[in-house]
Amino acid sequence: MQMTTTYFSTRGGETGLSFTDVLLGGLARDGGLYLPESWPQFSAGELKALSGASYSDIAYHVMKPFIGDDIPDEALKKIIADVYGQNFSHAAVAPLVQIGPSGWIMELFHGPTIAFKDYALQMLGRLFDYVLEQKGQRVTIVGATSGDTGSAAIEACKSCKNIDIFILHPHGRTSDVQRRQMTSVIAPNVHNIALEGTFDDCQDHVKAMFGDEAFRTDMNLSAVNSINWARIMAQIVYYVSAALSLGTPDRPVSFAVPTGNFGNVFAAYAAKQMGLPIDKLIIGSNRNDILTRFFDSGEMKKTGVEPSLSPSMDIQISSNFERYLCDLMGRDAKALTKTMTAFKDTGHFELGDNLMKQARSDFAAYACDDETTLAMMRECYEATGYLLDPHTAVGLYAGWKARENGDISDLSVPLIALACAHPAKFPDAVEKAVGGRPPLPAHLADLFEREEKYDVLANDLESVKTYVKTNTNAA
Repeated sequence: MQMTTTYFSTRGGETGLSFTDVLLGGLARDGGLYLPESWPQFSAGELKALSGASYSDIAYHVMKPFIGDDIPDEALKKIIADVYGQNFSHAAVAPLVQIGPSGWIMELFHGPTIAFKDYALQMLGRLFDYVLEQKGQRVTIVGATSGDTGSAAIEACKSCKNIDIFILHPHGRTSDVQRRQMTSVIAPNVHNIALEGTFDDCQDHVKAMFGDEAFRTDMNLSAVNSINWARIMAQIVYYVSAALSLGTPDRPVSFAVPTGNFGNVFAAYAAKQMGLPIDKLIIGSNRNDILTRFFDSGEMKKTGVEPSLSPSMDIQISSNFERYLCDLMGRDAKALTKTMTAFKDTGHFELGDNLMKQARSDFAAYACDDETTLAMMRECYEATGYLLDPHTAVGLYAGWKARENGDISDLSVPLIALACAHPAKFPDAVEKAVGGRPPLPAHLADLFEREEKYDVLANDLESVKTYVKTNTNAA
């Protein structure tokens, strides 16, 4: 496989960076996001050679080209084996469950916080710990969560001796399970901030802290959100694993992904750029349907965020979309910066017909309101006995619509819908759909009895910065 070890910022201000640089940096100093300067390539023969390999072996072969020589082979293999061999409850790590003819669910909830974020963040925590130990450094991680990233990041970092972690979540806009998974971790280096605002407000404050050069340097800031390239890198693995399980490279597959911040589906796009034979990538949006409207109209336009049954997708600013735009626009940093500046200033931008033709060939997108989400959960349960969480239902609905509308080239192409959370994370929605509340897994059975610790802050950047500065040990 071709080796890739250098990175650049989508805004053009930084080039030639190492994996360690982008791991610790998180967000580029020019406000852009990091991308590899070229995509490593899997040949059909290399994919065939991985058929039947363990998840850990696949992870090593996918991630090694992105990490290069920054982490020695034996150390990297040990990190991967520890993460995927010890921290996930299913032997297959990310198992597939068939729910119909050429229809599959990829279960991404077998990690400690029962959501897909564990698959990347457990890896990210170990990478941080290794690199910081080697460098003799300490960092302050600040992140925003719409529900799942926060608990997965805290779980990954709570025992890291070289990290202070601050997670912002929108006060009252996550499920009780999601909140408690974050706020019941009582550790001296863990700080939960309930912001009086939306997820987009949380994300804006995180970006603003990274954009404040003096604050960023003083606090030695780093990121665990999907703005951190290492998150995307680790998520590529389960797409490759799933495709190999269903016959790649001899037949293509399609993926249906419930999408808010665009990081998860961008990892699938990255897998396709690396040579994984993907027929179609399908985006599922909830009532906050900015991405679906974009693919329908060619205009990205912000509207208000509305609470839904799938709160992790209640987003209007999909940060990782910038990475895709960068590729779509031929990696023209000036054009991209102009577009992103316009979006920040006016709340919208438009792309021309040629770019939209390519975008629609890369992705199909469908929106699913709350009523349809419940109907999808009910229908799947009644037809198969399989219980979906509301986010998974949104993705599966989009996948079925894509197949119905001919976006997938052939009905024999396996359609894999991502189950991004365990249904027990959203018991109220599940009860509305099927009449019963799913129990939490055994390791979380006492979640509602645990002590909580968090601070409610006004939706004000300076208040958040003061809180971080007061509570960090990294300065």
